[in-house]
Amino acid sequence: MTLPGDVKSGFVTIAGRPNVGKSTLLNRLVGSKVSITSPRPQTTRNRVVGIMSRPGAQIVFVDTPGIMREKSRLNKFMIGVSVKAGGESDMLLFITDAEKPNLDEEKFAISRLGEKRCKIFLAINKIDAVKKPELLGQIATLSGIAEFDEIFPISARTGEGVEEMLAKIIETLPVGPQFYPTEMITDQPERFYIGEIIREKAFYLLRQEMPYSTAVAVETSEDSQNGVMVIGAVIYVERESQKGIVIGKGAAMLKKIGSMAREELEKRFETKVFLDLRVKVKEKWTSDLRSLGELGYKDEE
Repeated sequence: MTLPGDVKSGFVTIAGRPNVGKSTLLNRLVGSKVSITSPRPQTTRNRVVGIMSRPGAQIVFVDTPGIMREKSRLNKFMIGVSVKAGGESDMLLFITDAEKPNLDEEKFAISRLGEKRCKIFLAINKIDAVKKPELLGQIATLSGIAEFDEIFPISARTGEGVEEMLAKIIETLPVGPQFYPTEMITDQPERFYIGEIIREKAFYLLRQEMPYSTAVAVETSEDSQNGVMVIGAVIYVERESQKGIVIGKGAAMLKKIGSMAREELEKRFETKVFLDLRVKVKEKWTSDLRSLGELGYKDEE
């Protein structure tokens, strides 16, 4: 019997290898941007929660970093986040990329998530970029790499197949409590969101491997007396030479990162934003446990 206030509810972890569209899918499911995206892999570094509330249902989706072979302590941290989130959820939604299939890496990613402890749905994303015969071949091949309960061809970009998948997720989840207020779309702290938006712009603008050596720390965030939101943040890099690249000639690159971030933050918070953005060197932070912890990347394992 359904009690007053009970709905179809649960936690669903979104996992897969890097750059398969996990964050794009989360944002579509929630109906608002809660997870940053970029064309580069490994954009997501922490778990990001997106809350979808509908009449009779509330799903807490957990976006996770892409699972890849470890190259640094930062990579190890990111994989730990994904594995831990997958083990704590009511359902695992494993995402693959129809446009750039890689069976060996899919097998590796699904193996890192451990033995089956919950329902596992497979979503083959980016079907708008492939022809039907190729897609059918991928469905047949991927169905053999794990014990999937359902398989859905979808496009997170266009929305094709997403509602059908969502309906099945809701149908499969148990009856339970509503975990969050209906109007809430994420539980991420304000400073976390600000830092992620700044990092997203750096990922878009910086070339080659530079984005992977950057991290953002938001030091201050407060409203001034004239109603302006004043934010102070630092972009950290690993070497002095990288600092010059992030700042750019005449501070042009830093200004561009700041301008793009400020524009999006003003839309999100519906107020004027003053963004004081600086660049500092934290040597070899991606490989140093203490530095990783200071920047919010505490080892999950």
